Amino acid sequence: MAGREEPFETDGYYHVFNRGVAKFPIFVSEHDYQQAMLGLNYYRFIKPPIKLSRFKRLNIQSKIELLAKLGETGDKLVDIVSFVFMPNHFHFLLKQTADDGIAKYLSLFTNSYTRYFNTKHNRIGPLFQGVFKAVRVESNNQLLHLSRYIHLNPYVSNIVTKTNLSTYPWSSLPSYLFGTKDFVESKIVISQYKDFAKYRDFVLSHADYASELEYIKHMTLDLDR
Repeated sequence: MAGREEPFETDGYYHVFNRGVAKFPIFVSEHDYQQAMLGLNYYRFIKPPIKLSRFKRLNIQSKIELLAKLGETGDKLVDIVSFVFMPNHFHFLLKQTADDGIAKYLSLFTNSYTRYFNTKHNRIGPLFQGVFKAVRVESNNQLLHLSRYIHLNPYVSNIVTKTNLSTYPWSSLPSYLFGTKDFVESKIVISQYKDFAKYRDFVLSHADYASELEYIKHMTLDLDR
């Protein structure tokens, strides 16, 4: 990533985030979120066999088969440990699995989504506010708190109630709580809890504690919720 003093380390974990330019929305429809979810999944592979635009034109069964094959044999730029998409920003918790993987992944994801968004909404120019920000995860405790912070974003931003947080569709939390088989690599976090319910308790028991959110606020730098 241009401007970084230290390169990302392969096998290292990083909190990666960015927001819309001038804090403007980057998602204004359900279709926008769906496009972002598709790119989030597709661009984690080093060499997808076809462009995303062509992939979108495949029938459902062909899409499932291609992604399944990539999941079995494709080398990856990153593992996606957790994520959330919010109206004007996103948070990813990533493990870099190839040299320069995070920078390449974010470039592919943001450039692709910007092209889509500008075409869809008849706009021009940058969509995201400069180069994405990243903070290295230095400890297991930080990793766990980051996963909770990311998953609490829709609640602390008053987008959903605590009751509905677990089914917020533009987050990895449903994968954690319901054990769905998708592209989220949650094992490093969820394996540290007896069952899915224990992780849910870990997240929700601190939902209203501002002090706990402040504990990791420094990791978000100047990114507003």
